[in-house]
Amino acid sequence: MAPGEEAIHLGLSTLVTHASKPVLAILVLLFAASTAVWIIGILKLLQVRREWAKLQAFAAETQSERSAEGLVSLVPRMEGSVGARLLRTMLTRAGGLGVSRLRAAANSAVVAERKRARSLMPVLASIGSASPFIGLLGTVYGIMDAFVRIGAARSASLPVVAPAIGEALFTTALGLAAAIPAVLFYNLVDKRISDFLAELEALAGEWIAILSSPAASQRTDRQATNIQRVG
Repeated sequence: MAPGEEAIHLGLSTLVTHASKPVLAILVLLFAASTAVWIIGILKLLQVRREWAKLQAFAAETQSERSAEGLVSLVPRMEGSVGARLLRTMLTRAGGLGVSRLRAAANSAVVAERKRARSLMPVLASIGSASPFIGLLGTVYGIMDAFVRIGAARSASLPVVAPAIGEALFTTALGLAAAIPAVLFYNLVDKRISDFLAELEALAGEWIAILSSPAASQRTDRQATNIQRVG
């Protein structure tokens, strides 16, 4: 190092603590977004896994209950399962065991489950698409700040330019650090949600066929009426 030349320290902590206010605000926003991505992604994976396990357990029970009466009896016994919620909605909204009514009620229930399963997914999508541009905004501001420092110091030496360029590149890196996991989590969770809903729709079709079959007895109607009252 030449005599009189200042040492340049570009550690992450130095970049953050010495960042200008606009860049610091962008860094805080991107750090919050990056943290939210991991929290939301893990929570959504756990949610889909839990609901899938409950649906599989309910579907296994329905394999031994191939009658309308048996299906209706499962609803109060397996509360909390998405299958039980679907059957309850079908029975309470159908007002009977007609095919068209059951199918309409099933579609309504699947839509409700889709909204439940896809909650917070728009947040992941927004972070994944917006974070690189927010990081780029910090980069543009950092480069502008570098030129301002060059003009003020009348020098383009590294001690003048390096801190501002470091801040600029750090915002880009943090923007990508938030966006990449967001996109990966979104694609992974979205695939599992799609498989989950496809399985739910297939099971709903089977249950409609069972509930609307000629074998559905008056006792089944009475059980459905009792579920409507309880629900």
